[in-house]
Amino acid sequence: MSKLNESKCPFNYGNLESYENELFKEVKIDKRGDHDFDPKAPESFTSAHDLYKEMRSKCPVAHSNEWGGFWALSKYEDVVGVLKDYETYTTSVQNVVPKVAFTGRRPPLHFDPPEHTVYRRLINQFFTKKKMLKLEPIIQRDTEELVKALMEKDEVEIAADYSHQLPSLVFAQFFNLPKSLSKKIKEVSTAYVKAIMEFDNQEKVKGLSLQLYDIARTVIDSRKENPMDPEEDFTSALLNTKQEGEYLTDDMVLGCVRAMLVAGMIAPSVLIASIFVHLAKHKDIQEQLRNDLSLIPAATEEYLRLLTPYRGMARTAKQDVVIGGQLIKKDEPIALNYASANRDDEVFPDGDTFILNRPNINKHIVFGEGPHKCPASPLARMMVRFAIEEALKRTKDIDLIGEIKMTVWAEWGVLEAPMKLTPVK
Repeated sequence: MSKLNESKCPFNYGNLESYENELFKEVKIDKRGDHDFDPKAPESFTSAHDLYKEMRSKCPVAHSNEWGGFWALSKYEDVVGVLKDYETYTTSVQNVVPKVAFTGRRPPLHFDPPEHTVYRRLINQFFTKKKMLKLEPIIQRDTEELVKALMEKDEVEIAADYSHQLPSLVFAQFFNLPKSLSKKIKEVSTAYVKAIMEFDNQEKVKGLSLQLYDIARTVIDSRKENPMDPEEDFTSALLNTKQEGEYLTDDMVLGCVRAMLVAGMIAPSVLIASIFVHLAKHKDIQEQLRNDLSLIPAATEEYLRLLTPYRGMARTAKQDVVIGGQLIKKDEPIALNYASANRDDEVFPDGDTFILNRPNINKHIVFGEGPHKCPASPLARMMVRFAIEEALKRTKDIDLIGEIKMTVWAEWGVLEAPMKLTPVK
């Protein structure tokens, strides 16, 4: 487990000095941090959040020397403040720490408003309530089939056998893909998700990333040859979208399709696996939900908060800024630790505990905030809800039967977990 380096944390120096700049002449600023925490430290299911609780209390604006150096915000107020202020903080330099983009900027994640707006407006059209209702029975069917397959096994690895599988099926439906391409996406995305969450071989990640680009090209080429209704098909809509009177360039269409594929694969995969580990560790919650399936939507929201998978989403300061008394200089990357922010006791009392029907649960930021708030949140909620519901309907017990392997930064959650799902007879 990583420990907070209290000798380095800027909030433990106790020697404040004024920054010699007209902008900050009235602000007292702590000395710069050095290496306050190690994002590469091995973790258990609880150790990272033990650390983040300490960071929120003692060092809410921390610094790490890893990956060329970056700042990390752990308090809710600080994270939300940066997310909403796109005039001061940009996503165009890098949108994650560590920087993993190998092929340049991709819309919409690497674009700030107003450049970002045309893509966001288009994407929003495909996550309306009407479109979600159309997808719902299909996603429920696919989830049910996956769970039935799990019931045939004496033991399962919940990530590889379930949580990595479901998102690829969902997004194959979203993109209106044939089963042959859906299978390819499932194979490549499963490998990519595992590689990105282990992040021990950058060349492997790069190779799999390029394969996802190849899949995106295949999707686009298929739509060019066999156009679909732009009102019903996301790729066709992209190909028909104009910006300032001109169709989007091939590179922009490609980047957007690929970004949607990846965004829909990683977070749900790790979140669903983490949920099942939590259920296995808390039999009372497992039984409560199994006995009253109507509680699952509320449980989904609380799990989104409690087991938030993002901690490395990033912005870069466009100018020298002060956050929480700490000077951050222009062009320095800032990791926004959603996972920590969503357990901030000042916003969510007893934040490390699963509590159904929190009165302010709608304040969680698992989907971000501001102009880049995830447009696919309705689809993500549906996927997670069915992942829980279909499994609980068909089991009488969910047990953890071996060691958990956790992801590494920039995600937080379960990478591997051997489990036994005892079916209802």
